[in-house]
Amino acid sequence: MAQQRSAWAWVPSVSFGQGVPYVAVMMLSTVMYKNLGISNADLAFYTAWLYLPWVVKPLWSPIVEMFGTKRHWTVLMQLVGGAGLAAVALTLHAPDFFRWTLVIFWLMAFSSATHDIASDGFYMLGLPTQHQQAAFVGVRSAFYKLAMIGGQGGLVYLAGELIKSTGDPAHAWSMVFALMAALYLALCAYHQFVLPRPASDHSHSTGGALWQDFVHTFRSFFQKPGIGVTLGFLLLYRLGEAQLLKMAAPFLLDPRDKGGLGLTTSDFGLVYGTIGVCALVIGGLAGGVTVSRFGLKRALLPMVFIMHVPDLVFVYLATALPSDLTLISICLAIEQFGYGFGFAAFMLYMVLVADGEHKTAHYAICTGFMALGMMLPGMVSGWIQQQLGYQHFFIWACISTLPAFVMTLLVRIPAGFGRE
Repeated sequence: MAQQRSAWAWVPSVSFGQGVPYVAVMMLSTVMYKNLGISNADLAFYTAWLYLPWVVKPLWSPIVEMFGTKRHWTVLMQLVGGAGLAAVALTLHAPDFFRWTLVIFWLMAFSSATHDIASDGFYMLGLPTQHQQAAFVGVRSAFYKLAMIGGQGGLVYLAGELIKSTGDPAHAWSMVFALMAALYLALCAYHQFVLPRPASDHSHSTGGALWQDFVHTFRSFFQKPGIGVTLGFLLLYRLGEAQLLKMAAPFLLDPRDKGGLGLTTSDFGLVYGTIGVCALVIGGLAGGVTVSRFGLKRALLPMVFIMHVPDLVFVYLATALPSDLTLISICLAIEQFGYGFGFAAFMLYMVLVADGEHKTAHYAICTGFMALGMMLPGMVSGWIQQQLGYQHFFIWACISTLPAFVMTLLVRIPAGFGRE
């Protein structure tokens, strides 16, 4: 039977498939636009808007429930994502490429967010027991992170090498996106044949009742005790990091006479996209171990310090402007390790908030506010950087982390939560 197909045949590939469009929309677009001469203010403002589909993702999740199967939505959104990647490759030589590629990235962002809804639901149907789901949690995370390393590391490195050999950034990125499109469409075709067809995966025709449940779910979320502090924590925890992350690529790529480090695109793919992401993953694992050992209540404030204090390495880099690639790599690894370490606490806090009758839906709402907390600061980060310069901008980003400490002191966490 189809349901008996080994989970190893599809869980890793679907997890990898979840990461590819997100990496293209949220990470590769920033580096690509920088290579193509887009200003920091425009780059930050317009790419930050691409977070919006993940912000409002919970609002259209009932549509996925009401129409079609989650298997159908998963494959269809991969097809849309592959077509989007191909469309970016075809439009990069157009005179108005910035506008057209942004439109395509918007469509890809909505399809990626919809893919997340469908595939997350499909996991629970394709792996029906809690034991199976728990067994593949680490696999899902690992292959999603592999997509990040492959995209932000390998593909950015490839783009840099193509820029060196052709001297044409538009042509180089067009080739990279064409390669991504071919691979992603092949992955889509693979899933069309390999994904199981669970008997429980069917559409819900009772749309009226589903919408009533949807409204009740949202109402119950905003009726949780201390919801004001909770929302403040979700929105402000990454206030400084949201600005810093949006300007990290422009800073590393900008020439030294503009206050940047002047890295080549290939070097960026190596030090930030590969070494940095690996440090991020290790930090996340270490953060998870720390919480399981001490509990979230005891670990949260120290983890906030470990997450935000390393942001000071960007102040150092913008002041000293070192040229030693090893030193730059160490600095970025320290900052990314801290980010991953502290973000583990943030993720577990969302689990705590979502706990209850509608935990899956409430967790999705939390992730929406999490994305909003990245989108709004990111939109203005480019303009702020252009007004202040890189050195003072990174000082400002560090100051912007202070609200996270305040909100950390205000949130209430049960003793022992998260501890094994």
